[in-house]
Amino acid sequence: MELSKAEHASAAAADAAAIPELRGAEILVKALQAENVKYIWGYPGGAVLHIYDAFFKQDTIQHVLVRHEQAAVHAADGYARATGDVGVALVTSGPGVTNAVTGIATAYMDSIPMVIITGQVPTHAIGLDAFQECDTVGITRPIVKHNFLVKDARDLADTMKKAFHIARSGRPGPVVVDIPKDVSFKKVPYSGYPASVEMRSYNPVRKGHGGQIRKALQLLLTAKRPYIYTGGGVLLSNASTELRTLVDMLGYPCTNTLMGLGAYPASDRKFLGMLGMHGTVEANNAMQNCDVLLAVGARFDDRVIGNPKHFAQNERKIIHIDIDPSSISKRVKVDIPIVGDVKEVLNELIAMVKESAIKPDGNALGAWWDTIEGWRKRDCMKYSLGKGDVIKPQYVVETLWNMTKDADTYITSDVGQHQMWAAQYYKFDEPRRWINSGGLGTMGVGIPYAMGIKLAKPESEVFCITGEGSVQMCIQELSTCLQYNTPIKICALNNRYLGMVRQWQEIDYEGRYSHSYMDALPNFVKLAEAYGHVGMLIERPEDVEPALREARRLKDRTVFMDFRTDPTENVFPMVQAGKGITEMLLGSEDL
Repeated sequence: MELSKAEHASAAAADAAAIPELRGAEILVKALQAENVKYIWGYPGGAVLHIYDAFFKQDTIQHVLVRHEQAAVHAADGYARATGDVGVALVTSGPGVTNAVTGIATAYMDSIPMVIITGQVPTHAIGLDAFQECDTVGITRPIVKHNFLVKDARDLADTMKKAFHIARSGRPGPVVVDIPKDVSFKKVPYSGYPASVEMRSYNPVRKGHGGQIRKALQLLLTAKRPYIYTGGGVLLSNASTELRTLVDMLGYPCTNTLMGLGAYPASDRKFLGMLGMHGTVEANNAMQNCDVLLAVGARFDDRVIGNPKHFAQNERKIIHIDIDPSSISKRVKVDIPIVGDVKEVLNELIAMVKESAIKPDGNALGAWWDTIEGWRKRDCMKYSLGKGDVIKPQYVVETLWNMTKDADTYITSDVGQHQMWAAQYYKFDEPRRWINSGGLGTMGVGIPYAMGIKLAKPESEVFCITGEGSVQMCIQELSTCLQYNTPIKICALNNRYLGMVRQWQEIDYEGRYSHSYMDALPNFVKLAEAYGHVGMLIERPEDVEPALREARRLKDRTVFMDFRTDPTENVFPMVQAGKGITEMLLGSEDL
């Protein structure tokens, strides 16, 4: 029996009534809940007040109120680096967005999965120079994986689904979702969060080409001087287990970039140390003199290979595995490109090694290891404790490592000499324990990174190794640490200089220390206490270990340790700009 017109109308009205109407802000919150977001870091303002009102009405996502928008993005970034989850930040329009730009660019350079939600002036006011308006899409376009301007609340759920998918898939990266104030306020029918997403224009390749992997296998197994060079892509793909399996099966030497530390255990003999500008002699020499190089999730950047012309002087075959095809042959021409997810490609390669009848040439490999051990005997990481009357920064890091190596410990750093000493002297055996800004080199990230990690990993120990210059860039976040009970430990290697700038000025500018001396420093002990924390001043080498022990004992307190370190100490080895990676300065005697 056919329904009458009236019955059709009644049924349609009933269907419409079954679909609830929600404000854009409420849809946004539901999207974040559907993505299992646990924390969001942000700072309110006029353009996002409807969103903040929606947050007030829910209790599944914890909002963390930072003291500056830059720190909101950094904290979400640190959380993402340590957990592998998508980090989420929320800022208002205009200066809220521009303050967040440094954090977004930092995440972009290191391929960190993030979604940054930004407020925007109402749609009718866009382009009219309204109060706190800026072109968010235009400003962030070069430093995001993708960005969206949502002009209709009905598109919000789909847009958020796409944003999270883009952020975490392929080569990860930050995605900005710009939401005008009227879009967050308007009520529209909401039929639920999409279960899946389809984007015709975005389909990153995950599975590597089988033929290319077989070619790589042939090269690897017939190499006389093989070398495995790995970067942050191994960690981003959660492929540390696969890397360790491959290296151990082959018995080949391995190195990590600054961003890849922890992918292979630093305490293993097959690990040659970090390579690059401040890498070890053995890691850099092996990179230059190998005959087959397997590059995994790394991009041959300038701080790793130095001068590309110098690097190209020695003939070698290069296999390059990367999820991002644009990174392959970008700076260095490779012989066997393999586009795919690092974890999947390594699994295929491991299976092929197991099945192969060819085995590595033991004699050639033995001779190669003899050469490497010869380089290793240089002991390029050895440093002098001097007369014992001043604290050496390397000693602080080494002492910290010896005390915490058996604990579940995360180390964040800012950028400068202290960052390099942390990378050189803290031996990372596990992935995602070393959290620093590599590509952009952003000062000020250390405390926000540590805050984000401590929320995610409350039972773990979180240390921030910083300098007296870097730490002042986001030091106001000590207030956030108190409010949200994130008891981090801060080790400031205070040498009263912008240390890396001073080092370059000593070496390349004949000691003309132009504006690199830090005058009028605050009393960090009193400053820490003013923020409600514990402050310590450590001036003698014999007090380093007791101070660290006391800081660790104060499990529930944030502790700021002001270590007064040698102002003349430089980071060695060092490759000067424009030089090849084997043209290293190994100490002050080389200056």
